[in-house]
Amino acid sequence: MASKLSPEDSIALIKANLAEVLNPEIIDNVILKEKRPLKVYWGSATTGRPHCGYFVPMMKVAELLAAGCHVKILLADIHGYLDNMKAPIDLVEFRAKYYERVIKALLKAVGVDIARLEFVLGSSYQLNKDYTMDRFKLEGITRVEVAKKAGAEVVKQSADPTLGGLIYPLMQALDEQYLDVDAQFGGVDQRKIFAFAMENLPKIGYSVRAHLMNSMVPGLGEAAKMSASDPDSKIDLLDDPAAVEKKLKKAKCPPKEVEGNGVIAFVEHVIFRAIALKVDHEPIFKVERRDEEPLLYTSIQKLKEDYAADILTPQLLKSALTHHLNELLKPIVAEYEASPDWQAISLQAYPPEKAAVKVKKVKDKGDPAKRAAAAAARKNVVAQPDGHVEGEDAEKVTVGPSTEETLQKLKVSEPES
Repeated sequence: MASKLSPEDSIALIKANLAEVLNPEIIDNVILKEKRPLKVYWGSATTGRPHCGYFVPMMKVAELLAAGCHVKILLADIHGYLDNMKAPIDLVEFRAKYYERVIKALLKAVGVDIARLEFVLGSSYQLNKDYTMDRFKLEGITRVEVAKKAGAEVVKQSADPTLGGLIYPLMQALDEQYLDVDAQFGGVDQRKIFAFAMENLPKIGYSVRAHLMNSMVPGLGEAAKMSASDPDSKIDLLDDPAAVEKKLKKAKCPPKEVEGNGVIAFVEHVIFRAIALKVDHEPIFKVERRDEEPLLYTSIQKLKEDYAADILTPQLLKSALTHHLNELLKPIVAEYEASPDWQAISLQAYPPEKAAVKVKKVKDKGDPAKRAAAAAARKNVVAQPDGHVEGEDAEKVTVGPSTEETLQKLKVSEPES
């Protein structure tokens, strides 16, 4: 935002557009009494390629930066490995670098100052002695079922979970202390981990933090959220305009249905907020129409009302979203295309899958005697049980039309007489 916010306006923006805030008094105390920037962290396991679903948490990160917060981005490389080994250990270093590039470009695309943005690699402190000892302390007081419950909506669950998946939520709680923050930000799917942190960090001598939670935004396909594993619901941050248009045309967007509509949710949680960060007035979402004046929306409530009344159709909404999203992605794609270094990191982080080598099937040519018999049947010869042939063309079958030709094929010279 262009203007400097008052402490009250800063607090309002920090708490805006969230599903829930736990321990909000911590936020108020830091800004109003301690009179310093709120320190917040948001973590991401560096696994699959970041897609447009990342715009949702990044809008909140952008708002936190605009509110004057000091924001730490945890590039959780070890977490990515622990979560069912989603990130191969030999690739996590490159994926962390890729995530940093993407996140910086994404935040610059919505026009926020990233001077108060800091990136921290999980393995830079999660392997040290003090952290390990504190992790042991948490492990010593945590029941297996409690750990499973804490990570149930975040870590991939199985009937026979790995130990790494159980440790994951304990480490996320401990990260609050080692990152030296006042608050942690995440989605509502993180709530059980946040509750675990509030209950257990004091048991090992550490203070409770505030927790900011985003709503979960429906995916563009059938999935509950935008997912890298669902190609139709995933728009890559480096997709070109044609690819974005193609994927949005396939997006699930039932007419007159507002609830659970991923297209409307994306407009609400990303586009409106991105426009608001760039201007000092109300955001305007423009919907072009072929033979009529464009529809101009300054509130998501009016947009939802028109959609429910079929004034705003799925086709018009998708077309408008395509335009606005491509405008957001344009500087990200341009920065990537202008950076050989970023392109090299991309190849190291997500190397192309090697095509499967087709092994030529060797035909079973069967019994030599039977083969000789078949060949002999086509000539003026008779095959014998032991495989040799008899008859006037027997020599041709056995050696070839002539001894000279046979020797030539074998690249053997005839002996001089």
